[in-house]
Amino acid sequence: MSRTFIAALQISLDGYTQGEDTGEPSWVESWADALQLVPDVDCFVQGGGMYPGYGMYWAAIEADPKAPPPFQTQPPTPQEVAYARFAGQTPHYVLSKTLETVSWPPTARIVRNLDALRKLKAEPGKNTYVVGGATFVSSLLQADLIDELKLIVHPLLLGGGKRLFGPLEKRRSLRFVKSEPAKSGRVILSYRL
Repeated sequence: MSRTFIAALQISLDGYTQGEDTGEPSWVESWADALQLVPDVDCFVQGGGMYPGYGMYWAAIEADPKAPPPFQTQPPTPQEVAYARFAGQTPHYVLSKTLETVSWPPTARIVRNLDALRKLKAEPGKNTYVVGGATFVSSLLQADLIDELKLIVHPLLLGGGKRLFGPLEKRRSLRFVKSEPAKSGRVILSYRL
């Protein structure tokens, strides 16, 4: 049976993944939240634009779980430490035409095109966690590589910034799977394509 590609994204109620004032949305309590929404993960897929910061952040937590990681002033939460340890042992496929190397985790490798991801998706395996921002997830949606979309909707109106989805080449119909409440007033919405 082929792999299921599942993307999980944190968004504001008005549909933004980032505000206008910063590249990192300070309203996200934990970047590890999304992994809990994707069961039975045996590999990760992400884009080359996100990878450098992602690799640096999670490698730092794995190396020293008591120290604040890059971009933060507080030590990581136990959930983030668990994510770093799991991700550090799980293969990562980084889609990039420009990156020359990826160093974390040791099992990470670069793939140069969507055909390589199609081949990975066709292989037997468990779920693949699509780690990425709106641009990367939208590109995989356009290429029919996303099977499920999970949205962590924050009770926050940003009023502008980076939208979850930019212009799409064609209309997409999603099948609602479920909604569930989460802490701090968030709602998790799950859809299948």
